Amino acid sequence: MKPAPFDYAAPNSIEEAVALLARHDGAARPIAGGQSLMSVLAFRLAAPALLVDLGRIPGLDAITIGADGVTLGARVRWRDIEKDGRLSGAHPLLAAAIAHVAHYQIRNRGTVGGSLAHADPAAEMPGIAVVCGAEITIVGARGERTVAAGEFFTGALATVLDTDELIVAVRLPPWPAGRRWGFEEFARRRGDFALAGIAAFYDTDAAGRARDVRIGVIGATNRPCRLPAAEAALEGRIVDDTAIAAAAAATRASVDPPDDLHAPAAYRRALAATLLERALARARR
Repeated sequence: MKPAPFDYAAPNSIEEAVALLARHDGAARPIAGGQSLMSVLAFRLAAPALLVDLGRIPGLDAITIGADGVTLGARVRWRDIEKDGRLSGAHPLLAAAIAHVAHYQIRNRGTVGGSLAHADPAAEMPGIAVVCGAEITIVGARGERTVAAGEFFTGALATVLDTDELIVAVRLPPWPAGRRWGFEEFARRRGDFALAGIAAFYDTDAAGRARDVRIGVIGATNRPCRLPAAEAALEGRIVDDTAIAAAAAATRASVDPPDDLHAPAAYRRALAATLLERALARARR
């Protein structure tokens, strides 16, 4: 199929882009890399009257690393993250997760903001944002606001974004030295959407016990989310085989995936627990 006819605009500022979105009252869509949106348009799952191209707006492609963490502009591409050697130290979990995103050609075009706005439950960036407690900066006709990633996603392909709003940046909190982490996902073919994925990290106290445990899941729920029961199974404990088994059991009990044509719910539930075991095994090395 081909997209329905649409008009095109390429504003030079965020303010101009927001004004265009507001003027069309829900009939306009922003576009950056277009790796999700163009497929949606081709299948006519959406038929906006106007596409607002963000490619000319300066500053949206910046990666900033400082005392307050890592800030990614909305137009930062996956390939930009892969090529930025600073991120292997400043945020190794992000760097590891992005290596799993789609295929080479898509990583050359797909963007951080596009992935967050599209809100696919199996996408890596939304999962990393949620598990890390990221903050998403949004600009709209009523001004700027910041939304915690855990509150940004409301369901599959659904967010709190209004029709006149744009994501401009996402900030990941600072990553302490010595933090233990692991990222694991499984797809039928590398680069395809994950049937399930797990991001996990924790700090350790002087006795080697896990502190500030964070575990997040993608692909096995209708939105990226943390797993509080699995986190509680590790908090304050040495991360040994017994603790990992307890966290995996908590994952099996708390993840409630749907049945679909890609995998039955029971398979995804078991897969999430197995991936958690692998991520934690990696983290404690």
